[in-house]
Amino acid sequence: MARDADQEGRPVIIKKYANRRLYNTDTSTYVTLEDLAEMVRVERDFVVYDAKTGEDLTRTVLTQIIVEQESRGTSLLPVGFLRQLIRFYGDSMQNIVPSYLEFSLDSLTKQQDQYRRRFANVFGTSAFDAMQEQVQKNFATFERALGMFTPSSSGDGVATQGADEAKPTSGAKPSGDDIDTLKAEMLAMQQRLERLSRN
Repeated sequence: MARDADQEGRPVIIKKYANRRLYNTDTSTYVTLEDLAEMVRVERDFVVYDAKTGEDLTRTVLTQIIVEQESRGTSLLPVGFLRQLIRFYGDSMQNIVPSYLEFSLDSLTKQQDQYRRRFANVFGTSAFDAMQEQVQKNFATFERALGMFTPSSSGDGVATQGADEAKPTSGAKPSGDDIDTLKAEMLAMQQRLERLSRN
């Protein structure tokens, strides 16, 4: 059954039942993780709810899709990256990592056509050099964006929109030392990404 214009603007609702089956309320059919993966590929948004409790399970199901794809040998996540990601849980950088990863992947997505053209004509380490060059540009842009959340040197105390997300959980404004530490940790993360891309 075709979706009307109003439905097209809303995410498809998927219900997950106790037997682990996934039900697409839009098509009134049961679907698999692979079906949901295909919806992601064609940029069809969906949300997953527990059929009984109404709990939002979208993040969990998306993670399951990634695990299933990785288990098939279609590996996008290097072991070193996975280990480092695990280390960030509970770390002081935990709050900034999601924004950094989302920012980097968003930049990669916007430039994927450019990458395809370059990689079609470039082989060997040159391809990785091209990728690394873009990673460095992305990092510099992200660092500038992060600077918008730091207190101004004039002390005027004007907050940037979204600054609450960058504040420590204590509610106190980050000190200069905190910012320097954050920048150092982000630089270390960039260097690890550089080593991963070379490998």
